[in-house]
Amino acid sequence: MSTAASSDPRILEVRVTRDQIIAQLVDGRVISVPLAWSWRLSEASPAQRANFRIIGTGQAIHWPDVDEDISVEGMLHGTPAPRPSPRTHPVVRDASGGTGAPSKDRQPPARKAHRS
Repeated sequence: MSTAASSDPRILEVRVTRDQIIAQLVDGRVISVPLAWSWRLSEASPAQRANFRIIGTGQAIHWPDVDEDISVEGMLHGTPAPRPSPRTHPVVRDASGGTGAPSKDRQPPARKAHRS
């Protein structure tokens, strides 16, 4: 009689420290990745980092407060989350069509310090 076990890695437990995401897998392995691999989690508060759940049947971890998902495959294969580039996000414009920031030619001239 043979016992077949799933070869897909699955997460059993997760701990998030100040510097690492540590996952214990169902098969007994413990893996960790630097917290810096996730820019969203790096910038999140400790309370936001602590609010996570294991999703699927252990395929990934989800942090709802920061909308971050990290898969066990990504952790095993060393796939950090890329930070979005400014070019991939549209510029938010105000009602006048501007970006909300004053342009250089609309800024008041700089004042010079006057000494007495």
